[in-house]
Amino acid sequence: MILREFLYVDTDKVRAMLAQLDGGIAEELRETERKEKRTTLGPRVAGQYFQGSGNETNTHKSLGDTLFPMLEEALESESLLRDISTEASDPQQWSSGGLKSELPPGSLIRITATGSLFDTRYAASAFSAFGSVVMGLSDLDLAPTIKSTNQGKGRQGGNQGQQPKKKAADGPAALEDSIPDFPDIGGATGKMLRAFVRISKGVFAPGLHVNLTPATGVLITSRLQEGRQYLDSESDILFARYGTEQQEWTVVGSIGSYGTEETSLPDMNFHNSDGSINRGKFADAMNAQMRNLGRLGFIDLPQQPGFSLIPFAVYRSIPRSGAVAVSE
Repeated sequence: MILREFLYVDTDKVRAMLAQLDGGIAEELRETERKEKRTTLGPRVAGQYFQGSGNETNTHKSLGDTLFPMLEEALESESLLRDISTEASDPQQWSSGGLKSELPPGSLIRITATGSLFDTRYAASAFSAFGSVVMGLSDLDLAPTIKSTNQGKGRQGGNQGQQPKKKAADGPAALEDSIPDFPDIGGATGKMLRAFVRISKGVFAPGLHVNLTPATGVLITSRLQEGRQYLDSESDILFARYGTEQQEWTVVGSIGSYGTEETSLPDMNFHNSDGSINRGKFADAMNAQMRNLGRLGFIDLPQQPGFSLIPFAVYRSIPRSGAVAVSE
């Protein structure tokens, strides 16, 4: 038996899929057994004797926490779910396009591979905390490795402990605005860290991502939707628990889309012969532009040869401890 520690379960998708497979979702299991024993008197005979049953037993079992394992088993029994963990670890499968040809978008897969969590919001929070610590150490003269980049303004560091320029009061604050300016330490500055956060917002839209790397140069991305079961912690808490290092994750879901193989710039001719805008051509042209940006890694789209995975569940297996020696 495999014990799972769930990071995420999209219960809405799981219920919808089970409803299609079974025609409904069992929320309880009820077993009834009835026995009855009765003696009656009537005009036709001196006495009548009737024996039935007279014992009723009800068994109620909540199935809320077992919905996903039920779906996983049902999909496997119908040959609708394919485990690609071994194939995905083979670089040849990616270079030959074998997986893409066998698994079109919409295919249901399970993959276990090394991967990590990423959230731009956490990166901004971590960099903000780093800047705050550097400023505090500088104020206490406990950071001798800090290099002054503002000569002639008094003590080391000058006035570099000021906050970056804020957005207007009527507009939302950007994530990078939480990172203060601080004295140069090891080449790191507040401006540089804010630049990293700006890049992160484009490469990975703010939100929790599970990035699997089953083979060199391959990235399978899953963006987890907030408000689903188990994903009930803030990003700071999730990263404090699971860290940022690579570890083995299992994701079950459907393939969203593959990274584009287009290398030429898209055609932006979306006008009709009379000069009007052809709405269909315009939408195609804009989507082609976004695919090109995704190919370059500038926006949150899958990159060739990888794909995006719409997750039903994300979990890691709970390892069994080794055998315990029994002392005599």
